[in-house]
Amino acid sequence: MDHAADTHRVGVVGLGYVGLPLALAFAQSGSHVVGLDTDSRRAEAINSGISHIEDVATAALTEAVGSGLLRATSNWDQLSSVDAIVICVPTPLTDNRQPDLGPMIDAATSLSRVLRREQLVVLESTTYPGTTRERLVPLLEESGLAAGRDFHVAFSPERVDPGRSDFTLRNTVKVVGGLTDECAAAARALYERVCDEVLIVSAPEAAELSKLLENIFRSVNIALVNELAVLCDRMGIDIWEVIDAAATKPFGFMRFDPGPGMGGHCLPVDPFYLSWKAREYDFYTEFIELAGKINQSMPYFCVDKIERTLNSHAKAVNGSRIVLLGVAYKPGVADLRQSPALKILKLLADPVTGRVLAVHILGGAAGELVHVGQAVIAAGMTVDDLVDAVAGPATFAEAYTVAAIDAAHEEVHGEAPGRDVTRWFSDASALTRYGVPTVNYGTSTGLMDVELGENLEIDGLVRTAEVYARVAMRVCGVA
Repeated sequence: MDHAADTHRVGVVGLGYVGLPLALAFAQSGSHVVGLDTDSRRAEAINSGISHIEDVATAALTEAVGSGLLRATSNWDQLSSVDAIVICVPTPLTDNRQPDLGPMIDAATSLSRVLRREQLVVLESTTYPGTTRERLVPLLEESGLAAGRDFHVAFSPERVDPGRSDFTLRNTVKVVGGLTDECAAAARALYERVCDEVLIVSAPEAAELSKLLENIFRSVNIALVNELAVLCDRMGIDIWEVIDAAATKPFGFMRFDPGPGMGGHCLPVDPFYLSWKAREYDFYTEFIELAGKINQSMPYFCVDKIERTLNSHAKAVNGSRIVLLGVAYKPGVADLRQSPALKILKLLADPVTGRVLAVHILGGAAGELVHVGQAVIAAGMTVDDLVDAVAGPATFAEAYTVAAIDAAHEEVHGEAPGRDVTRWFSDASALTRYGVPTVNYGTSTGLMDVELGENLEIDGLVRTAEVYARVAMRVCGVA
């Protein structure tokens, strides 16, 4: 096969956080792109220029669609005409924390029915070493074609960091492992259209493991500082002061900050793909497992800290009004996947007497607020629970927040909550002005501020949006 074959026609399978930005990048490079998503409503929205991904501006998407360089579909037959197909589907964990390759298997099975000679297929979905060769290739070869002879196969891990603008697809090195040297060369030619530098490694397995190593490195180091945070809490030492001091060393130290847990599409999931695979070789990845145990315990530590603080002021969680400010898994995004704030919300929310209000406002985008409403509802709360906590004249931003939660309630339950959600909060300039008691738990995975029962130092919360202050002020009953 000629690896210099035309790659101006590109197919992207899965138009989520990884796939849609990639599809747009190829379209902006001049390639004709067919994006496939099994959700026909998502495909229709994309074809209307509506972006559901923060990192993809609606204006840019509209321009790409309008130019004819990008179109979305749910019809697999449309991929038979492209030269390269990139698979960007989720690879989650099952409830038993085992790899769930279902989306990848479904995609490969569907591709095998439309695959043709000379095409390049690249898997970007994070997975354990051996997936490309042992799972993807046999499924594709059900087409009757032979991988490495009739069509190219490669693995190239996605390196998306949602909300980040300094390191993008363009200036982040693209790692590629081909099934053969020709496969690697074909993948290099594809990615050089959208990436400044492409690094070829020896095989798909090396590329697969490189992505896992990146995330395991972060997981283990975050677990280390999380464990130290728990120890410092018992010792009465300020963990932030300790980290700030250690970070002044210009060599031999890399800063990691503690938090209420780990969130996002990578860190809570990817390390366990390697743990699972390692057991095939009678090997137990103790660092990975221990790090996962520590990080998964942090929401419980946060709840315990809340309970202790309330108890020290003769208050119980039962009946207390608690506000979680900052629901996304990290600052600057509206991404709630695996967010530890949702776990804390579930642990705190008593379905009978408890009252927990989760608030996440990020620039006022309607989609972001609706996602928050869905998350609150998923945690067992209702719009009635939220509105009961507040009263007073509305400002635009505050009414908008409730309207979004209201919309989410209707989307999830098929009916409106039957409340007047225009009632909202009176004005306030800052939380501290009213002496609302809080504890700030700053974190590398977001900022969580929990209303407790005493006027404590809240330096972190002062820097949050003014509407956060108004929300907390009313829910805490401060006039």
